[in-house]
Amino acid sequence: MIQRNFLLFLIVGFITTQAVATVDTINYKATFGIFGTVGKLYTKITKNTNTYKIETKIKVMGTAKLLLNGQKETHISKGHIVNGLMVSDSYISIQKSKSKTIRKEYIFNHKTKVITKVYKKWKNGKLVKNKTKNLKFYTKDDLLTLYFNLGKSVTTRGKKYNFRVAGLEKQNGKVQITIPSKKQEAPYVKDLGKGASLYAKAFIYQKNFRKKKGDILISLASDGYIQKSVIKDILLYGDAKIERIK
Repeated sequence: MIQRNFLLFLIVGFITTQAVATVDTINYKATFGIFGTVGKLYTKITKNTNTYKIETKIKVMGTAKLLLNGQKETHISKGHIVNGLMVSDSYISIQKSKSKTIRKEYIFNHKTKVITKVYKKWKNGKLVKNKTKNLKFYTKDDLLTLYFNLGKSVTTRGKKYNFRVAGLEKQNGKVQITIPSKKQEAPYVKDLGKGASLYAKAFIYQKNFRKKKGDILISLASDGYIQKSVIKDILLYGDAKIERIK
């Protein structure tokens, strides 16, 4: 769970409209303490004048591949753009291993402020679970839009921002993003390096997040996308990191 939620910071896709689309390719390498490199993330963000699509493919590697039974993940967010920010209309998460597939789809109704979750699980090709329910909270964000909107949604230094996110029901969707003041940036620079356009900290509310502090440190590049992110001191294992390689 720790690895999965951490890897979810990232993002392949194409949307056809009459407008000319812009496509950003953003790839990352993930490392996790004593395990070394545990995965790579291949991402494309496609934007038109009024719509977007984000798709992330996660390739698990090394020890993590053995522990997760060869699991592969795909995450897709589609929606519209309001004042430069991506607003989710649908978010799909697919996790596949050798014998199991889990598909979660979130459908956003912004008029009624209701998000419907459809959960399906297959074992050895047989559908064993099929549940539909409404989330207990409403939001305009999913896991992908949260992190890829950061360059535009959190810009004031020395301020805390509170978000709700579809895809994080175990923590009731809650995520708190803190932007340090200039005077508070030293610990961020130590872990993330110099030259970021902005530093941030995401607080994790999950009770089973087994670490000393529930914080994810983040640095943003000049284009507004995440350059590097670190979860410090996960108990028994060390630091988990993702770093942009393209």
